Amino acid sequence: MDDQVCPRCKTTKYRNPSLKLMVNVCGHALCESCVDLLFLKGSGACPDCGVALRRSNFRVQLFEDPLVEKEVDIRKRVLKDFNKKEEDFASLAEYNNYLEEVETIIFNLTNNIDVIETNKRIEQYKKENKDIILKNKNKIGKEEYELEEILEEEKIQEETRKKLLAQEEKEEKEKKLKAKEALIDELIFSLTLMPRPLRLLLDCLVLRIMEEKVEAQE
Repeated sequence: MDDQVCPRCKTTKYRNPSLKLMVNVCGHALCESCVDLLFLKGSGACPDCGVALRRSNFRVQLFEDPLVEKEVDIRKRVLKDFNKKEEDFASLAEYNNYLEEVETIIFNLTNNIDVIETNKRIEQYKKENKDIILKNKNKIGKEEYELEEILEEEKIQEETRKKLLAQEEKEEKEKKLKAKEALIDELIFSLTLMPRPLRLLLDCLVLRIMEEKVEAQE
């Protein structure tokens, strides 16, 4: 996306590597500087299509094609209310017809086709299906809550496992150090009987073990 350009101020990604394009519900992109300038009071009109927009609804453009950004936003908004599942229909054919209707609505709004009539269809659907819309929203909320509980439980189990593993590693280190210390005690006991070269070697061994002990305690 190095060829990104703000359609208003014409700043390019090449000239300004930190350029950040942002989009709103209408799908037209503006750089962050232009958004700050045009929507200083919190709201304003899109300089491209004139649609009234809120500053808080701008987000960073994720796709190179602004039309894709617009479709993603519209799809998310439409599916909040068109949230029926296959089990809500008497047959698979009815469910497929419903999905086709949803895609037609999204396509129309994305491409500015019969926008007024399409929005009327949405409002009519919301009135006729308000009970099932609410039921499915609550169901989705419950499923998300249960998923969060499962993830939290898995997180706790993982943290417990890491603590146990760390404790086992610590105990194993301490066990090895104690074994080395016991060996040193035996060697020191017979130190006076050793030739000088062996005593020097033992001194180096003792020093290294003591250093390991200090590191293990840190």
